Amino acid sequence: MPELPEVETVRRGLAPAMEGVRFKKVEARRGDLRWPLPKDFAARLEGKTVEGLGRRAKYLLADLSSGDVLLMHLGMSGSFRVFRGDGEHTPGQYQHERSKHLAHDHVVFHMANGAVVTFNDPRRFGSMKLVPRAELEQEPLLRALGPEPLGNAFDATLLARACAGKKTSLKAALSDQRVVAGLGNIYVCEALSRARLSPKRYASTIALRSGAPHERAGQLVDAIKAVLSDAIKAGGSSLRDHRRTDGALGDFQHNFRVYDREGQPCPTPGCTGTIRRIVQTGRSTFFCPVCQR
Repeated sequence: MPELPEVETVRRGLAPAMEGVRFKKVEARRGDLRWPLPKDFAARLEGKTVEGLGRRAKYLLADLSSGDVLLMHLGMSGSFRVFRGDGEHTPGQYQHERSKHLAHDHVVFHMANGAVVTFNDPRRFGSMKLVPRAELEQEPLLRALGPEPLGNAFDATLLARACAGKKTSLKAALSDQRVVAGLGNIYVCEALSRARLSPKRYASTIALRSGAPHERAGQLVDAIKAVLSDAIKAGGSSLRDHRRTDGALGDFQHNFRVYDREGQPCPTPGCTGTIRRIVQTGRSTFFCPVCQR
C-alpha cells in the first residue's frame, strides 16, 4: 500500500491538472470501489472547481467550490494517470506499460483545461468519498489520525508523549496511524535504521519516566523527517503498484538502507553487521542487529 511519500508524489502530479480547474464531466464507471460511491457522485462534482489539492496522511483531499471535500485513497493497487487532451501522456524515465484492462478505469475526471484524470484500481481497495468541509474533522477516516510527520508540530516531545508507557515494540508504535500519520512498513524500517534504533525495543524507551523525550526521540524524529523528505524527492518507492501520475516509477527503492536487503552488509560506515529480517505484527521488519540497539 502506498505510504506518505507515494501519496504526496501523486498529489504533486495531480495538482497542475486539477488545482484551480473545473470538473467538466465525471464518469463513475461503477457504483463502488472499496465502498459505494455516493449515488449523486458525478452530479456533485460536475461544474465544481478544485480550489486546492492537499494530503492528510495517506489520503488526498480536493477542496471543492461547493464546500465539499473529495476524499480519495489509493488502496493497494490504485493509481491516477493524467492525459493531455490528445489522449497521450508523458512517459517518465522508468515508464512501465499501463494496464490494458479498461474495466479497471473506474473513475474518470474530464477537466475544463482539457486534462483527463483517470483512476485505475484492479483490486478496488481504493476509495472516494465526498465530505462537507465543515464535517471533515469528524470524518471517521481522519479523526483518529496522529500528527503529520513533516509538520512543524511533530517533534521529539510529541512523539515521546505518544510512546510513553507503551509496551509495544517501537516498530509497532510507529506503524500505528494514531501515533504518527502516513508511515508504513517501508519508512518505519528505514527511519529506525537511520536513527540506529532497534525495531524490537519498547516504544516507551524513547521517553523518560517523566514523559519528557529521551535523546532517542530526537534522533528518531530527525530520521523520520529526513527519510520521508528524501523519498518524496525521489518520487516515492515503486515495489509493485505505485506509479507517478505520468506513469513513471518512483526510484527511492534504490536508496533503501535495510528494507528488502536481508543478508546484505549493513551500509552504516564502520558497521560489520548483516541485515536481518524478522516478522512483527504480521509484517516483515528489516534491520541491522549490530548498530540498531
